[in-house]
Amino acid sequence: MKILLNVLMNGLTLACIYFMVACGFSLIFGLLRTINLAHGSLYLVGAYVGHDLGVRTSSWVLGLAGGALAAGLVGALMQVVLLRKTEGDNLRQALLTVGFSIVVADLLLWHYGAATYQFDLPAAVAEATDIPGVGPYSTIRLLVVAMAVLVGLALWLILRFTKLGMAVRAAVDDRVMLAALGFEVRSLYLVIFVLGALVCGLAGVVGGSVFSVAPGEDARFLLSSLVVVIIGGMGSLPGAAMGALLVGFSEQLGLAYFPNYAVTATFGLMVAVLAVRPHGLFGRA
Repeated sequence: MKILLNVLMNGLTLACIYFMVACGFSLIFGLLRTINLAHGSLYLVGAYVGHDLGVRTSSWVLGLAGGALAAGLVGALMQVVLLRKTEGDNLRQALLTVGFSIVVADLLLWHYGAATYQFDLPAAVAEATDIPGVGPYSTIRLLVVAMAVLVGLALWLILRFTKLGMAVRAAVDDRVMLAALGFEVRSLYLVIFVLGALVCGLAGVVGGSVFSVAPGEDARFLLSSLVVVIIGGMGSLPGAAMGALLVGFSEQLGLAYFPNYAVTATFGLMVAVLAVRPHGLFGRA
């Protein structure tokens, strides 16, 4: 029973990281209808920059903020230089962002090499916390759960109760009418794209703190965020949360009890959901 509880806690931690990555992807893909297959690169940029700043300043918190800002800056440049000129052309967006992700991955590999980097965590979160029924459990993993809840709540409040959120929801339904009402739609799209990139960079630092920072993590988290968003539904934060929980638990339970079929369990879950709900659990046509 104790082993099962540890596996479930690990699944919850993994789900929270997937949720933060998928939040950014859901904002960009689900709300803006922008195909961004370089989303994993934003995760990796945030992780590497956060690690560098953490080492230079001896502050994990500054690394957290710097990694998020670096990913936001790269996202802004990508949206203005590459994606703004290809709005509505999904094929060109897909090709451009795939090429961009390859370039970023090679640049990071050239600069940092193929080594695996570990974050130096503050003493307060580097130790273990005793949980009844589970025993000592990594404090940084518990912090990840709290951060994911705060990120999800903040994004939900922004989209639900602010003028920015109302404009975004209106743009999803009728962009032309929103522009006719005087809103600068391109600037709105840029803000949402940067917000999604910031959250992804934040997830990069958090994920790198729990696991490690290494080449190839961009592809892993891009694929996982795609599966999460497809299961949960495009543009839905509750859907991203539910999809992340399902994927995180299925991965960890699969690795613990039937490791040879762990990957097929995740994609089998996606197929099962789409067979019943073609637009995802919380998606709409």
